[in-house]
Amino acid sequence: MLLMITGLPGTGKTTFAQFLAEALQGKHFNTDIIRDQLGLRGQYDQASKNRVYEALFFQTRTSLSQNIPVVVDGTFYKKELRKPFLDLAKEMDCPIHWVEITADEPIIKERVSQKRAYSEADFDVYLKIKADFEPMEEEHLILRSDQLTVEKMIELTKSYYGLSI
Repeated sequence: MLLMITGLPGTGKTTFAQFLAEALQGKHFNTDIIRDQLGLRGQYDQASKNRVYEALFFQTRTSLSQNIPVVVDGTFYKKELRKPFLDLAKEMDCPIHWVEITADEPIIKERVSQKRAYSEADFDVYLKIKADFEPMEEEHLILRSDQLTVEKMIELTKSYYGLSI
């Protein structure tokens, strides 16, 4: 099973994704963590982005081929970033579920002003990605991290997708 966690910077994607992966006894892969592992912190040119997403895709494919549930977390703000994962799920005959995490902008502004372990996104980055975000065409669940506990978000995801967690 492949769960794709998407949303703008500062919405709480990574916190939710980590807890969800733990509940699924699966793997959690995150674009910011992979960027750090590749030594690409602070590098957001197209070549660096491509390396991050290629590594993310490879790790996802490897875990899925071992029948390990995977939770992937990133902005996925462009259709072209989502498509390889849609194709992978189809190729591997694997269910893919999308969850978009949102929060009110003042909350996001506060969150991105705080130092975080891996994310380098500040409010200007949030605004840029928000302006460039291509609406999701995929069926997806929308969860508000500023109104729900992580436990409730997991419960709603489980219910919406009929998961046995």
